[in-house]
Amino acid sequence: MGSLPHSAVFAVALLLLASSGEAFFDIFNIFRPRSETDYFQNAFEGTQEQTVPTQTEQEERGAAPATATGLTRVPPGGPPSKAAQDTVHLDADKGGGAVGSWTIVSENSGVSAMHMVVMRHGKAIMFDTSTTGRSLMRLPQDNCRIDPRAKEEGTMDCWAHSVEFDYNTGGLRPLKILTDTWCSSGALDTDGNLVQTGGYFDGEKVVRTLSPCDTCDWLELPNSFAEGRWYGTQVALPDGRFIVFGGRRAFSYEYVPFPGKSNDKAVRMPFLRETTDDVENNLYPFVNLLPSGNLFLFANDRSVIFDHKSGKIVRELPKLDGGSRNYPGSAMSTLLPLDLRNVTGDPEPEVVICGGAPKKAFRKGENNTFLPALRDCSRINLVRPDAKWESEDMPVGRVMGDMLILPTGDLLLLSGAAKGCSGWGFGRQPILTPILYSPRKAEGPRFRALASSTIARMYHSSSAVLPDATVLVAGGNTNAAYNFSDVDFPTEVRVERFTPPYLSEGAAGSRAEVDAASLPAEGMRYGTPFIFRFSVLSEPVVAEADVKVTMYAPPFTTHGYSMNQRLLILPITSYVQEGRSYRICVDAPGKPELAPRGYYLLFVVAKGVPSLGAWVKVR
Repeated sequence: MGSLPHSAVFAVALLLLASSGEAFFDIFNIFRPRSETDYFQNAFEGTQEQTVPTQTEQEERGAAPATATGLTRVPPGGPPSKAAQDTVHLDADKGGGAVGSWTIVSENSGVSAMHMVVMRHGKAIMFDTSTTGRSLMRLPQDNCRIDPRAKEEGTMDCWAHSVEFDYNTGGLRPLKILTDTWCSSGALDTDGNLVQTGGYFDGEKVVRTLSPCDTCDWLELPNSFAEGRWYGTQVALPDGRFIVFGGRRAFSYEYVPFPGKSNDKAVRMPFLRETTDDVENNLYPFVNLLPSGNLFLFANDRSVIFDHKSGKIVRELPKLDGGSRNYPGSAMSTLLPLDLRNVTGDPEPEVVICGGAPKKAFRKGENNTFLPALRDCSRINLVRPDAKWESEDMPVGRVMGDMLILPTGDLLLLSGAAKGCSGWGFGRQPILTPILYSPRKAEGPRFRALASSTIARMYHSSSAVLPDATVLVAGGNTNAAYNFSDVDFPTEVRVERFTPPYLSEGAAGSRAEVDAASLPAEGMRYGTPFIFRFSVLSEPVVAEADVKVTMYAPPFTTHGYSMNQRLLILPITSYVQEGRSYRICVDAPGKPELAPRGYYLLFVVAKGVPSLGAWVKVR
């Protein structure tokens, strides 16, 4: 018998796939808009309706009266389910010393932190989505928003979907977002304002701004983008502008327009279409600004070097095999610290990507089958002609985790799950144990298990490095709406602080203290000396060899990716002891391609212990 026509073979293949028991792969629908219910598969049980809060709802002790704002109590939950009790807990590696500790900062943040960013006025901004209904924080009764999705025109939504959180006191201030920020992106601008982009429904083309002050609230600029930016990635550029890549069915990029302006069209990017599969697996692409001014762009399992000025891909890098790394595969990734010491010219940038999910994890999850997360942790030097991924295994596979750069230059891997992928109800086996990854160590001893939390945080959780060098951990909403009973993983509104090992009881006493009055009022200028003082009162002498100065760009974190996160290690050019204090001079980064303009946290790391961070503007 002769060979079958290609059309017949294709038809047979589709028939076999349809009868295989797996969710059907509609190949003709890959590039069409998809319903929001795609990611509600394992979550929604009917519709979620907005409701106006009543005066009779219980309020937290100390909350404002009902006529102003109200923090409602966390509803009681039922006994933990079998799935909730199936967690991953690794023994802490005490052989390397202290293992860190956990404390509860707040029992109720009012809003679950799907997105989080730390700003320079001593507060963290947390927000989620208006799609799924109420939160636990009420807006003032005279400051509600009109719900554009309600069945009855003019229905008011009086629930806050964003809060300003005081990470020192646990205090809250409700913020009013008008449009839906579900699965959006953001970054801090040159003045430390939050510029936040995209989202869902009426928010997909919106640019929002929020300034760092105790009375500021959101400002919104509708119809700023030509295409909707839902699950896009926002990147800060050397000239102070932002560029946003991708989003659901948005195979393009756009620059964030100036206030009052709108984009007429987006710039097509075939690479984003090429890396899309039947469940996408290329949303929230990993994007990093390189010292050359080009951008590293990773989507699904492929990566390129992109010249945003010419709009051209200048290099394609080797494929990272093993599975998918972007949403819903949701690996962890960052640009490794840029060490400016003892280098001629630019430092060689390296990117690390850890974990993720098999390509079919989402399809399997639709049938309540949860595949093990990827275990490999891979890094690549982006300037070498023979650049290739070098991989090693983490202690446990992880998906939906966070990766933060600590002031010391080590990485903290935390939260996430050992099975499944991103999506409401698609994760199992929450991982309670954070891992310390030391990129400067030899392969093998780079990973160290630290003290475990007791709170499961998977989908829609977030974290952030604080100025005191601890880590704020919040959120976790693996089911639709603020559900606290009859679900495997209730909506999480508790906020934790993780104290890394370097601030253990014995080490914290030798902590350096930056003299804020000695910091130049004009900030740090590119390529010039930067002189300041610090002291270490408990140490008689701290040698220059025991000191490292780092500067950290606070990122915008959501869905396991900390956008624009970077840490630089500055060269010390002068070091003079003056009694118990030290006068130190470091060289500022030479150009904005190394450190885009804006506010950074400056740390003095003495004998492995970071100081309190000082906000410094780089210009």
